[in-house]
Amino acid sequence: MDGSNPTLVFVHGYLGGAAQWKDQVEHFRHRFGVIAPDLPGFGRRYEEIAPDRIVDFAQGVLEYLDNRGVGSFMLVGHSMGGMIAQEMAIRAAHRVSRLVLYGTGPLGALPDRFEPIATSQARIEIEGVEPAVRPIVASWFLAGASAPAYNSCVDLAVRVKAPAALAALSAMENWDGREQLARIKAPTLVLWGDQDRSYGWRQPEMLWRVIPAAALAVIPGSAHNVHQEKPEIFNLLLDDFLSDPMPVSPEAAP
Repeated sequence: MDGSNPTLVFVHGYLGGAAQWKDQVEHFRHRFGVIAPDLPGFGRRYEEIAPDRIVDFAQGVLEYLDNRGVGSFMLVGHSMGGMIAQEMAIRAAHRVSRLVLYGTGPLGALPDRFEPIATSQARIEIEGVEPAVRPIVASWFLAGASAPAYNSCVDLAVRVKAPAALAALSAMENWDGREQLARIKAPTLVLWGDQDRSYGWRQPEMLWRVIPAAALAVIPGSAHNVHQEKPEIFNLLLDDFLSDPMPVSPEAAP
């Protein structure tokens, strides 16, 4: 990572890992110092204990960045990672210069999800992780289990231990960020695939309408994992947003 470049941080979602951002790491590494951590309990950290609160995930990512000497940074959060990113943008508002909330929302109970969180929890407890997570991963893509990225996502998901999978679902289900949306000060891009089966339109719409400095990008013909289904479009949208001149705050205006 080149310390002279701005830092760009990618936070993955439920059952994911840093490896899911490989196209973005390759695309952006020449312009930014790219950091894509694995959350505890996921990716290469699958043996670790996962928190059961979104705020604890957020604090863990901030401590990870502190340990790497990162001051200010641009932040992209996907799905559960978008909930984590919202908490980070509030707790470390002076450090988050740009925020991308992607395939996510302010309500962790996910009322529009393809199956209720309680159903996923029961399936993990009864069937075990591997059979339970396959339909979850399939729901991330328009082509389901036939999607090119499906197998690599499953490979990450099946490594997750049942306690971590259940803890993270509880963290999401019990998190509600709606009342604090107006406190997010960073220029924000809300990005959503119009066929997302995890977050219905009500969720990104609330982010877009309530966050003070929010813009919206809706990608047609794509589901939850736009960055893997349509990486060229996803990267182009991020390129445009991250390259746009910083808006002048009302306090700074003459």
